[in-house]
Amino acid sequence: MTQVATPNRQFSTPAALGWSRLPAAYAIPATAPSPDEARAYCARLARTHYENFSVASWFLPRRLRQHFFNIYAYCRISDDLGDEVGDTTASLELLDQWQRELEACYEGSPKHPVFVALAETVRQFDIPRHEFSDLLSAFRQDQTVTRFDTFNDVLAYCHYSANPVGHLVLYLCGYRDPERQQLSDFTCTALQLANFWQDVSVDYAKDRVYLPLEDLRRFGVTEDDIARDQNTPAFREMMKFEVERARDWFRQGLPLLGKVDRELAVDLDLFSRGGMEILNAIEKQDYAVLGNRPAISKSRKLALVAHAALAKMFGLSGGAR
Repeated sequence: MTQVATPNRQFSTPAALGWSRLPAAYAIPATAPSPDEARAYCARLARTHYENFSVASWFLPRRLRQHFFNIYAYCRISDDLGDEVGDTTASLELLDQWQRELEACYEGSPKHPVFVALAETVRQFDIPRHEFSDLLSAFRQDQTVTRFDTFNDVLAYCHYSANPVGHLVLYLCGYRDPERQQLSDFTCTALQLANFWQDVSVDYAKDRVYLPLEDLRRFGVTEDDIARDQNTPAFREMMKFEVERARDWFRQGLPLLGKVDRELAVDLDLFSRGGMEILNAIEKQDYAVLGNRPAISKSRKLALVAHAALAKMFGLSGGAR
C-alpha cells in the first residue's frame, strides 16, 4: 500500500505521526457513524483495496457478504497499522488505540466505522474477542521480533497472524468445533508460509526474515546472501525444502473441504489453489526468489477463478494440487 505523503512538521505524539502516514479515512472519528454508513465504509474498503478479495467475494453467499466485508476491513486496517507506518513507537500506539476500539465494540460503544459494522457481526455470530485481538498480537510482535530461530517459532507466529482469520470465516459459516478449526489452521498457516517464501526479498527490505535461522544454518545460507540477492545453490536447495514443507501443510488442511458446505468449500478451495500456485511459481523459477518475486500469471488466475465458478454452478469436487 502507498503511504500518504505529509509535509515535514512536528507531531504532538507518535500516534499523531502514525495517523498522518495512513489514509485519512482510517482515523478514529470523534462521533460514530450510522450503521448504514459503517457498513458502506467496510464494503468500499474491501472492494477497492484488495483485488484477490474482490474476486473471492463473487463466490460468497450473499447473506454473508457484508459480514465478510466487515471482517476484511478490520484485518486490512489492523495490518496497515502495523506494517505501513514506518515507526515502531507510532505503530504500537496505533495498535493500542485500535485495541481499545475493539474493546468498545464488545462493550457497545465503538466510534470507528469498522467497529460499528463489526459489532453487528460479533453479535449475530457470537465471535470470541480473542480471535480479533490475536491478530493485533501478531502485528505488535512484528514491531520488535524480526527473526525466528526455529520453524516452531514461525508456526507460533502464524498461530496469531494467520489462523484467526480462518476461525473467523468458520464462525460466519456456522462452524465452531475444534476439529474444523485445526484443519483450517493447517490451510491458513500454509498460506502464510507461501507468502513468506514468495516475499523473502520484500520482507528483508523491512528487516524481517521469516525463514527459520536453523534452516539457514543447516543449508549453509547467510543473511548476506539474502541482502545481496544471491540465489546460491544452497539458498535454492533450502527454498525447495521450505516449499515442500508448505505443500505438506496445505495437504493436511484439505480434509476441511469435505467437512463444510459446498459454498464454503469452493471458497476454501480457491484460496488453497491460489497458495499452491504461489509455491508452483517458486518451483518454476528454480526457487530463485531473491530479487525476483514469484507471481501467478493472469492466465493461471483466470483458470483458478473459472474452476471456482464451475464448482459453484455444478457442485464439482476436488482440492488444491
